[in-house]
Amino acid sequence: MMCKLLLFCFLFFLSCSHLLPSSSFSFSNSTKICPHGQALALLQLKKSFSIKNFFSNYFEFYHLPSYPKTEYWKEGSDCCSWDGVSCDLVTGHVIELDLSCSWLSGTIHSNSTLFRFPHLQRLNLAFNDFFGSSVSARFGRFSSLTHLNLSYSGFSGLISPEISHLSNLVSLDLSRNWEAEFAPHGFDSLVQNLTKLQKLHLGGISISSVFPNSLLNRSSLISLDLTLCELHGRFPDHDIHLPKLELLYLYGNFDLNGNFPRFSENNSLIDLVLSSTNFSGELPASIGNLKSLQTLDLLDCQFLGSIPASLENLTQITLLGLSGNHFSGKIPNVFDNLRNLISLHLSKNNFNGQIPPSIGNLTNLLLLDFSDNQLEGAIPTPLNSTFFFLVSHNKLSGEIAPLICKASSMIILDLSSNNFGGMLPHCLGNFGKDLSVLNLRRNQLHGTIPQTFLKGNSIRTLDFNGNQLEGLVPRSLIICRELEVLDLGNNKINDTFPHWLGALPKLQVLVLRSNHFYGHIGFSKIKSPFMSLRIIDLAHNDFKGDLPEMYLRSFKATMNIDEGNITREYIGDDNYQDSIMVMIKGLEIEFVKILNTFTTVDFSSNKLQGVIPECIGNLNSLRGLNLSHNYLTGHIPLSFKNLKMLESLDLSSNKLSGRIPQELTSLTFLEVLNLSQNLLIGSIPQGSQFQTFGNDSYYGNPGLCGFPLSKRCKIDEVLEPSHVEVESGFDWKITLIGYGCGLVSGFSLGCLIFLSGKPEWLVWMIDKNIHKMMVRNKMSTHRRVTRRN
Repeated sequence: MMCKLLLFCFLFFLSCSHLLPSSSFSFSNSTKICPHGQALALLQLKKSFSIKNFFSNYFEFYHLPSYPKTEYWKEGSDCCSWDGVSCDLVTGHVIELDLSCSWLSGTIHSNSTLFRFPHLQRLNLAFNDFFGSSVSARFGRFSSLTHLNLSYSGFSGLISPEISHLSNLVSLDLSRNWEAEFAPHGFDSLVQNLTKLQKLHLGGISISSVFPNSLLNRSSLISLDLTLCELHGRFPDHDIHLPKLELLYLYGNFDLNGNFPRFSENNSLIDLVLSSTNFSGELPASIGNLKSLQTLDLLDCQFLGSIPASLENLTQITLLGLSGNHFSGKIPNVFDNLRNLISLHLSKNNFNGQIPPSIGNLTNLLLLDFSDNQLEGAIPTPLNSTFFFLVSHNKLSGEIAPLICKASSMIILDLSSNNFGGMLPHCLGNFGKDLSVLNLRRNQLHGTIPQTFLKGNSIRTLDFNGNQLEGLVPRSLIICRELEVLDLGNNKINDTFPHWLGALPKLQVLVLRSNHFYGHIGFSKIKSPFMSLRIIDLAHNDFKGDLPEMYLRSFKATMNIDEGNITREYIGDDNYQDSIMVMIKGLEIEFVKILNTFTTVDFSSNKLQGVIPECIGNLNSLRGLNLSHNYLTGHIPLSFKNLKMLESLDLSSNKLSGRIPQELTSLTFLEVLNLSQNLLIGSIPQGSQFQTFGNDSYYGNPGLCGFPLSKRCKIDEVLEPSHVEVESGFDWKITLIGYGCGLVSGFSLGCLIFLSGKPEWLVWMIDKNIHKMMVRNKMSTHRRVTRRN
């Protein structure tokens, strides 16, 4: 993910390179007075657009100049002196027009005065909002044009074949116009006719073509960007003789396959990006010939085999991305020569053995990701420069040395799912103010949780689940004002409920399950505690007393979620997304991402008693509710009918009595129901989701009868209280008539025709390929790219 972010940042700079002092798109002002007709045409062009600053945040972040250039065009002055306008020194004709990053908004129609400048040599309209405009045939009539940049400007529809008539073009950039596409054979014509091209950037344009072999015969080609263009077929296997080629981007062409490209020794390649394609095979030893290479991005391809030792020749490389392939064997000890490495991605492969010691020499390394391999042994101490250190899901062992805390620049430290043992270093609480994620789950660490944390820290996630930690929950957590996820589950913590955590304004996930917590969950002095909490799991402890009605009334994040208007996102950020273990049907399932609409309350397997408060019905956006294995009494609250989003309900192994409310049949998303081992009586409600539940949902309630149990109901057991409204649409009078006529079997068959709903959050949360699905949707990709840039 970080590699992709760096890639798109680079593409952003590339697209705005004309703004830099050395760019060929910087225009000098002419001293020649321009013809009156040209000035008039420019003023009419100005009037055809409104001014809206859509890209202000991106320009500010990258310190790129952005302002409404046309606002400074004044009638009566020399148009050759206007911002973005350059004229021929002899004739006065406008030959260069740079309106990039000018806040322009509007549609470029075929009769626009833009097309009244037949002598244009350079035209740059990048980073504006021309939504609804097309790359029309009029653009193909600028016969003198050498540079055309329409990138990031909202052009859509078919790209006119006339564009291939611009035979003098040296640079063409149409990238990131996400709804634009070439007509059949339009791309082939462009490649055949534009023989002088040095720069061809079409990223995000739908080409839907095989990769044209002739494109690799353009000896003048310097930069080629065909990311997300729906290319397919096989990339040419022959040697590539493009001595000037510096940039090759093929990212996101999922159906484009081939072996690693074969470049001649005489090459100038700086960036090679093949990520999210179907390239496969082994990396050749000749990869060492790419001695100018700075970026090698092969993420999420099908490469296999070992890493060639010749990789050590890539002394200029800053980004090495090999994650998401099938590489195996040991990681070669080649990093002594790769001192310029900033970002190193080897995750999601089959590497084994130990982490090479030469990793410790990478003094410029900001990101290291070795997660999801079979690596063994100890970990090297991260350097002070390291921001992201990810080695989860390996077989690494040994103790976590206190020296790790000297990496004071650390933002994300993930050592989860390994075999680390020994005492947990207490200095981890004072790591540095920039630390956002500390994930040590599923190791064999013991001792206590660090008792002190830096004031003003940035900690967002603390995950110590699945260790052997003891002692108390540190009170100093109260100063972690950015904390969103606190997972202390499956340890040996012996403490009362940490009610003071209710003051943390951003806390969304609290997991304390399977520890030795005891006492009453209690009452908080905080007026509205846990306002942001979406997931709370206190299962398998020794809590006693009543259910905490005050907290249940305060869980505002589980109430009234407008899913039609909320943006579905995962808890975390672009660099790291949190995971969690959730109990479903008695099974622990790990969700590798936590959707912001997923909410659950689990108080199961404690010693809680008393009645279930009616206020639980206010949690109408709740997805899962588990109160099983307690000592709860009384009736199932009628307010449960308000839990319209509920998909899992477990009240089993309590002492609940009375009837199952017929209103529960209105819970059309309910997928899992367990009411077993209680004292419930009467007929089981029929209709909707209740037709999908089997005997296991009800066993251990001798007083229950009706489908799906074999015990038939008597007439008095079928009768419901007169005040109960049946929301399922089922008519109990007809049912009684049916019994009177002996049509019990007909009633049962009728129940079977009710439709069952499907759980939405399982579809959202278990999909491990969500990233690729999002990338395939170009508009979704558009939003993500522009947000990161």
